Amino acid sequence: MSTLILLPAVDVADGQAVRLSQGDASSQTSFGDPLEAAHSFVEQGADWLHLVDLDAAFGRGENTAVLRRVVDALAGRINIELSGGIRDEESLNRALDTGAHRVNLGTAALADMDWVTRAIRQHGDKVVVGLDVRGTTLTARGGAGTFGELFELLPQLGAAARFIVTDVDTDGMMTGPNLQLLRDVCARTDTPVIASGGISTLDDIAAIRELVPLGVEGAILGKALYEGAFTLREALAVANGQ
Repeated sequence: MSTLILLPAVDVADGQAVRLSQGDASSQTSFGDPLEAAHSFVEQGADWLHLVDLDAAFGRGENTAVLRRVVDALAGRINIELSGGIRDEESLNRALDTGAHRVNLGTAALADMDWVTRAIRQHGDKVVVGLDVRGTTLTARGGAGTFGELFELLPQLGAAARFIVTDVDTDGMMTGPNLQLLRDVCARTDTPVIASGGISTLDDIAAIRELVPLGVEGAILGKALYEGAFTLREALAVANGQ
C-alpha cells in the first residue's frame, strides 16, 4: 500500500501559531512562534507543511510577512502548502508570491466558480481547492456563508489538482476523522483527496491510510500534535505502514 502523506499544520493568527476547535475563531489557543513550530516538524521528518493564515481566513487582517518568513526560512527543506483567505485574484497572487509550493483556494472562493475554474486552469498543480463541509453542505470559515451541496459541485471542480476535505464538525475536536465523508468524496471524483479534521490518535492515521487505494493522498495534522497525543515521528511511522 502507498504511503499516506502527512502535512502538520501551522495556523497563524496575530503572528502566533494557534489552534481552533470546529474552525471557531473564539476557540483560539496559542502555541507560540510559527517558525519554531515549523522547524520542529522539519526536524521530525516532515516533507510537507500546511501553513494557514487564520486572520486572512476570517477576514480580520493578514499575516503575510510572518508566512513569508516561514517559507523563506525553510526553503529547500520542506514543501509548503499555503492556506487561509485565498478567495480572489489578489489573495491568490499574494499567496503565490510567497514562494509556497502550492496554495489552497478557500471554500469562500466557490462563490465565484468561473474564477476558481480559471485559477485551476492557469496554475495547475500549484492550486488545490478547500472543501469545508458540514454534513454535505460547503461552508466557509468565519461564517462567510454556504456554497451549495458538496456532491453537486464536485463535477465542476474535476480539473483541480487535489481537494482538501475538512469536516468542520470534527476539526480540532479530537473526536476522530469522518471516514465516511472521505469515502464518499473519493467515490465521486478521481481527484486526490487530503483529509482534514478530527485526527486524534495513531489509529486514526492508520484508518485514513486504509483509504489511500480509494484516492486519499494525505492528511493534515493539527491539534493532536500540539497537545501531545502523539509525535510527528510516530505519526509518520504509521503513515509509512511501520
